[in-house]
Amino acid sequence: MRDIEAKEVTRTVSRLFQEACYELPEDVSQALKHAREDEESPVGQEVLDRILENAEIAVKEGIPLCQDTGTALVFLELGQEAHITGNDLYTAVNEGVSQAYDKGYLRKSMVRQPFSARVNTKDNTPAVIYTDIVPGDKLKITVLPKGGGAENMARLAMLKPAQSRPGIIDFVVNAVDEAGSNPCPPVIVGVGIGGTVERTVHIEVFPAHIASMPVAVNLQCHSARHKEATI
Repeated sequence: MRDIEAKEVTRTVSRLFQEACYELPEDVSQALKHAREDEESPVGQEVLDRILENAEIAVKEGIPLCQDTGTALVFLELGQEAHITGNDLYTAVNEGVSQAYDKGYLRKSMVRQPFSARVNTKDNTPAVIYTDIVPGDKLKITVLPKGGGAENMARLAMLKPAQSRPGIIDFVVNAVDEAGSNPCPPVIVGVGIGGTVERTVHIEVFPAHIASMPVAVNLQCHSARHKEATI
């Protein structure tokens, strides 16, 4: 059994969220550059040029890529031979989020009681945390600040199995068409099929109940921010 201090988890989460909000990931940057090379429309070329310029300015000036620094999504892969000491894991993660959004001067967007008072939590917690138990004695942390503009255009449906592949295609195409420019294009389109309603939000394909065919469309804007580290 290997001990991992909760303080190290907090420090890592704080660092990752600040880096994610300032630095466009290399895979996203390259995809945008390739899109610029292939773009034929002068207007499209200009838009992509400004997006890439924005990414350069964010790194040089140490300012967020987008004013919406999002909901704090955290994906944990916890080795079954690892033991968190000094505090519980989720408290350590949320403390890291709180520190990141304070020290990094990142916009705090989370509100309590979303259907009534909508009072800001003032430190962007709680994070939305997903945990997988995996072999080994390490902890892999992936953070993803998810902006509201793209999240608001996500769609979920419970299709009938008889609708099959054409039904899925129609649902996805309609969801993207209805979203239009709201998710800050160019967008990344994620599709989940199967499982249960909550499972399709973050999986590609998963076995489903005999009477159900859940389908989810999750849109992400061009500022697809994410960072990861292993402790």
